[in-house]
Amino acid sequence: MNPPLIIAELSANHNQDLDLALKHIQKAKEIGADCIKIQTYTPECLTLNSPKEHFKIKGGLWDGMFLYDLYSQAYTPFEWHKELFDYAKKLEITLFSSPFSLKALELLESLSCPMYKIASFELTDLELLRQVARTQKPLILSSGIATDEEIEEALEACKSQGAYDITLLKCTSAYPAKFEDANLLAMPEFAKKWGVKFGLSDHSEGFLLPVMATTLGASMIEKHFILDRSLGGADSAFSLNAKEFEEMIKQVHLASQALGDPHYQNSPQDPKRIFSRSIFIQKPIHKGERITLEHLTIKRPNIGLHPRDLHLILGKRVKRDLEFGDALRSEDLS
Repeated sequence: MNPPLIIAELSANHNQDLDLALKHIQKAKEIGADCIKIQTYTPECLTLNSPKEHFKIKGGLWDGMFLYDLYSQAYTPFEWHKELFDYAKKLEITLFSSPFSLKALELLESLSCPMYKIASFELTDLELLRQVARTQKPLILSSGIATDEEIEEALEACKSQGAYDITLLKCTSAYPAKFEDANLLAMPEFAKKWGVKFGLSDHSEGFLLPVMATTLGASMIEKHFILDRSLGGADSAFSLNAKEFEEMIKQVHLASQALGDPHYQNSPQDPKRIFSRSIFIQKPIHKGERITLEHLTIKRPNIGLHPRDLHLILGKRVKRDLEFGDALRSEDLS
């Protein structure tokens, strides 16, 4: 099996510093990530700048913050995008984005963004989905908070525009997410229910879940990435630092290697088979005598007849004298 595509999600970890964003792209390349992903939006395209209570986040990592204020801290300025894409191209690492509006999509198309991710909270915006699907580029959809009905509607919207290269990511929309809420076994069900590729967008601590997802056949792993959590920021608490992310890549690749080939079979010529058992003489027998169980034993190494032949050779005569410790071979039998 091929290892899953590893996506380093930058999200808000640039802390509104372009130089820091560029350093993240460079480090993602150095540690072996396949892609780095950003998010393309302005606060205005996500919510209203209103002090009304229903715009305030209740509970979790951002408890008490207004949506507009959170997105004002987290967004990636549009004017950075060309420099980010140019730098990623120079380093030969794939950079792509999540568009959250038609204006964002227009910008990303002008920069030849190679594929698109749609967050689960935007999965119900079917017009946005159809517009993204019309680009005919690979699409990544996050399950997150979406119901099965909403996922089906989203997939139908994409396919109605001729987009069929779709990967559905299992995602738990909590920050950080608990292991007991992961439900990784839902991933293979995505393929059965909807005929899509599947993967994991992970917000849990550490990288146990990405490794487990790999063993379930995930074709893609997305994980938030930060150079150092001491930098702080909206997403730092559930992001892997550079050293951890590099170790995650190593462990995911090892897990993929360990899965191997489901059609694999041991070879009869495997040199390690010398340590299996075969038939030996434990009581000397003279030429012309008939073999009985008393003459034989099954021991290591594997240089004589196969143990399965034991009862087939009882009563046969031997062609030569055989001593204690001799391996019994077919040419010894008359």
